[in-house]
Amino acid sequence: MQLKVEICGVNTSELVVLKNEKTMELLAKVREGDMKARDELVCGNLRLILSVVQRFSGRGEPMDDLFQVGCIGLMKAIDNFDLTQGVRFSTYAVPMIIGEIRRYLRDNSVIRVSRSMRDNAYRALSIKEKLTNELSREPTVDEIAKEMGVKREEVVFALGAIADPISLYEPVFQDGTETVCVMDQVKDEKNTDDSWINHILMKEAMDSLSEREKRILALRFYDGKTQMEVAAEIGISQAQVSRLEKGVIDKIKKNL
Repeated sequence: MQLKVEICGVNTSELVVLKNEKTMELLAKVREGDMKARDELVCGNLRLILSVVQRFSGRGEPMDDLFQVGCIGLMKAIDNFDLTQGVRFSTYAVPMIIGEIRRYLRDNSVIRVSRSMRDNAYRALSIKEKLTNELSREPTVDEIAKEMGVKREEVVFALGAIADPISLYEPVFQDGTETVCVMDQVKDEKNTDDSWINHILMKEAMDSLSEREKRILALRFYDGKTQMEVAAEIGISQAQVSRLEKGVIDKIKKNL
């Protein structure tokens, strides 16, 4: 039994997923001014918004707000999608939804520091000034922590919390021809935007496969079985397995 999880008053366990053919049919009707088709498109792609919004959890923003912003991105994708390009709607819509959410987070970003953290920071600064006068040098973090009676990590976190934020595009090195920014030093080469966008799109492509097609892929590429072994398990010929396997891979490539 699925748990009922509501977001913006929508029961996410009941969200439907439109097939690509139905989506294209509705998009054609939208181009003709059919507002009912537009509403059906929005409702049929709410699960796509949900999959994107989940990637932005933990940012301190209410999920309901992000979901609503994602709906704006979806509606923009519906209004601007070009049917003549021959691509899946989700391939176009996902970056649009992500872009709208990012724009919202950028425009509404407020760094919230708890009062206790601020109090610790200002106390640390006061003790730092006091120790500087007493020692005739700048005290270490350990010396400040000992004076405060707390762990050194708490001093580091507190002072870091009230420090002015640095732009990712802040130059840290420049030799006249090349500039190295903060982003170049801290960027994640593995968990990139493209990697998780591709993950979402791959899931969309897999959802379009039949149960037999999914089973063949699972047996071949997850269980590592040969085509002969798959044929024996499913009850078809090796040639049929080969043909079906090739067809499934071609279908996924086309959807992506």
